[in-house]
Amino acid sequence: MSSFTNLMESRYGISVSDNQEALLVKDLRAIMEVNQVMNLTRITSEEEGMVLHLEDSLTGLPYVNEAPEGLYGDLGTGGGFPGIPLCIMTGRKTVLVDSVKKKVRALENVAADLDLSDLVEGYDGRIEDLALERKGEFSVVTARALSSLPSLMELACPLLCKQGRLVCYKAQPSHEELSMADDIEELLGLKKVIHDAFELSDGSQRCIIVYEKVSKPHIRLPRRVGLAQKTPLTRPKK
Repeated sequence: MSSFTNLMESRYGISVSDNQEALLVKDLRAIMEVNQVMNLTRITSEEEGMVLHLEDSLTGLPYVNEAPEGLYGDLGTGGGFPGIPLCIMTGRKTVLVDSVKKKVRALENVAADLDLSDLVEGYDGRIEDLALERKGEFSVVTARALSSLPSLMELACPLLCKQGRLVCYKAQPSHEELSMADDIEELLGLKKVIHDAFELSDGSQRCIIVYEKVSKPHIRLPRRVGLAQKTPLTRPKK
């Protein structure tokens, strides 16, 4: 058993097979190679990447596994984390979403090198546009260090099917951010079902917050591109 496999098993209760670990490491190395000519990640050492990309990505696996079977989307995927690692671990059909076309093409090439082309597709557009094209098609979406919780909730809501889940990777969200998210749950037809806080093996603080879509939203979504970030939703006035 490798040190990485042992870490994931002992620290998080996540089993990683030899084949899965080989693919995960191959993915990390491929992304770091692409990163030499294209800015995909600020991380430049494999040792750091094993923690801040692979370990961090896989901490969300149990929460993704609790979602209904079906399509998975990684919003603002950047360097393909956690999207590609979670695809490797779950075998779900996966959509990597990023507005930068060259990043998406690079990730599709990496997926092809990993023999994952039958599972992975890229979407080089805005999340709001994807929601118009594939409304309610996703069983689970992830967002890692992408935006505030209220913005993520709004962007994910129209993508999700009933009982679909939004899995948010955060560092240490403020009380204000959490309160603003609580205020709009009912408006969006979402319900917070998990809020877990923990440390990665290097001591980095993390939390994962999971929302389930329990009903239709009470407003028309998606709103115009950019409004979720520029003008986040607030508690409806009574």
